[in-house]
Amino acid sequence: MFQITPVVRNLLIVNIALFFLDRSFDLSSTFALRSFLSPEYRPFQYVSYMFLHSTSSFGHVLSNMFGLLIFGPLLERIWGPKRFLFFYFFTGIGAGLLFSVINYFELAQIRDGLAVYLDHPNPQAFIDFLSSHAEFYYKSQSAFINSFEASPTNPQLIAQSREMAKAVYQFNVDIPMVGASGAIYGILMAFGMLFPNTELFLLFVPFPIKAKYFVGFYGLYSLYSGFQNAPNDNVAHFAHLGGMLFAFILLKYWNSSRQKFF
Repeated sequence: MFQITPVVRNLLIVNIALFFLDRSFDLSSTFALRSFLSPEYRPFQYVSYMFLHSTSSFGHVLSNMFGLLIFGPLLERIWGPKRFLFFYFFTGIGAGLLFSVINYFELAQIRDGLAVYLDHPNPQAFIDFLSSHAEFYYKSQSAFINSFEASPTNPQLIAQSREMAKAVYQFNVDIPMVGASGAIYGILMAFGMLFPNTELFLLFVPFPIKAKYFVGFYGLYSLYSGFQNAPNDNVAHFAHLGGMLFAFILLKYWNSSRQKFF
């Protein structure tokens, strides 16, 4: 049986309750984390996004809460409720900040590509823009692209392509981020740093894995996936890295100030 600590228990309750409320009242439209460039961006979203999850399935909130349940209680018992809760918010907000910075530069690339296309619209430039910034959209627009290639000077098709390119940029600006993953990855990082040689037994892995290797694998995987930026990958990998990075910084600070872990 898990000995659930008070803060972990309350976080589980709040996250699960808000998951079901979000499905009924669309809380994410206001409280999900938006891009700096979005008119819907609000500073409070760095806190509120941590308590919302994808409502398309229960898997997102379930996996995060499972990680909180497995690794959170031990850290709370070591640090106490106040320090654990501070750590949770520090890493979660830090994850959101890193995500926002990376997202800003990614959107800046799309915005620059859009500006170039709007200045010189033509079929090949349109194909290049979509294949670089909206591969999922590019594959569904073959009929329009064929028509544009057949009539590259048609003013109606040029105007339509301009609007489609603008829609791609706006779509990316409007993508929200939700989830406690940044804070959960922070908790995982802390566990790996404090108990590096603890052996973990994982599903589908027939041998134990030391916590330091487990954490290292997840960090490298998130780094790889973040730069890979695969189509249809809706996971905010840089937010995961942000949670781990801010956890590392905070633990090093606590250690340097000689404040006890346990």
